[in-house]
Amino acid sequence: MRLGPLLLAAVLLATGCGGRGGGGRIRAGASPNPVPTSAARETTVRGTSVISGVIAPFENVAITSSLTEPTDQVNVLQGDYVRAGQVLAVLDTADLRAEMAQAQGVLDTDIRTVQSDEATIRQTKYTATLNIGTGNDQVKSAQAALAQAKQNLANDQLNLVRDRQLVTNGYVAQQTVDQQVTTVVTDQGNVRIAQANLQTALTNQQVNGTPSNGLQASIVSTATANAAAARAAIEQARGQIQQYQTQIEKATIVSPVDGVITNRNLNAGEYPGSRTIFTIQELDKVYADLNASSEDTFAIPVGANVTLSVSGAGAQQFNGKVVAVLGQVTPGATDFTVQVLLQNPGRKLQAGLPVSASIDLPPVRGVGIPTTAFLDDTHTSVMIADDQLVDVVAKTVKVRELGSDGTTSIVSGLKPGQAVISNGQLGLANGQSIAQN
Repeated sequence: MRLGPLLLAAVLLATGCGGRGGGGRIRAGASPNPVPTSAARETTVRGTSVISGVIAPFENVAITSSLTEPTDQVNVLQGDYVRAGQVLAVLDTADLRAEMAQAQGVLDTDIRTVQSDEATIRQTKYTATLNIGTGNDQVKSAQAALAQAKQNLANDQLNLVRDRQLVTNGYVAQQTVDQQVTTVVTDQGNVRIAQANLQTALTNQQVNGTPSNGLQASIVSTATANAAAARAAIEQARGQIQQYQTQIEKATIVSPVDGVITNRNLNAGEYPGSRTIFTIQELDKVYADLNASSEDTFAIPVGANVTLSVSGAGAQQFNGKVVAVLGQVTPGATDFTVQVLLQNPGRKLQAGLPVSASIDLPPVRGVGIPTTAFLDDTHTSVMIADDQLVDVVAKTVKVRELGSDGTTSIVSGLKPGQAVISNGQLGLANGQSIAQN
């Protein structure tokens, strides 16, 4: 019966003596177990981003041929390493060489035709100059002949008048007058002939024209056009020969890059058709195409150092650099690609090989807290030890993670010196009294 009052007195005594030292504040409802805290402080972290992907060749070359020629020989097998310029296969070119020889014969004929046409041009120009000059001379000669015929007619007409006067006075015989009449009639005919000859000469002169107009210029122009057409035929024949030479050169199929034959789809005697006959992958250096999120596209800079590891390769690692952060892989998707370029000594990294990459992120400076302090996977909230004078309680604070190295996270929303509960997974309630450790 006396036990109850004794216990009550003990409780009252304990309550009166609680707090910090002898005169400290009372910590009502303090957690029986101390809660670990850490002071937020200015620091710098150098984080990494770990993402995965696959190896892709630096170049993947698919070789086809447009020639419809059978294959004479194939020099490589799948898995062979080839150098740029190395002959992979040779197609038969007998028919192409025969056609080129025929085209060469046409070209030789066209060359001779041009030579003949150019000689014709020279001859035509000489003839035109001669004909034009002769026509001009004929006009001058006809004009002189007409003038002479008119002069003869005038003289003979004057003599006829004089003879008629003389015959009246009995000084000459009538026969002399009659002869003079005949002479005048003849002179009149000669004038008409001379006029006709002059007209003919003028017409001939007009038709012949000048070196730039008229019949002779047209003849020269025709000869020039024939020579031009023959020269065009030469160029066409040369183009045809060049085309055959190009096809013959293409019949020797060479590798455009250093790489590995990953597909051989051609055998001796076969026609290439429209299919891919060789696939060559350049593997002396390769890409690692890493699957990235939209967050990664902002965090990962071009030029960042990358360490890659391959499952099954033991402790061996490969180093490279980020060369591109590429947009959506497929239209409408939210997947992105971080492309890493790395050397591939011994070509150990094969295309399609899955890899894991650790990418060095730029250093971030700010208020740092333990990464374990976050209350959720989104890293957007933590709890601080809020000293409210009467008691220290847990208080939820919204933050934003700016960077992390996996141990320390840089956040916004906190001030240096604030006590942050180090373990966000303790399940503390907002406002719960705590005892700091």
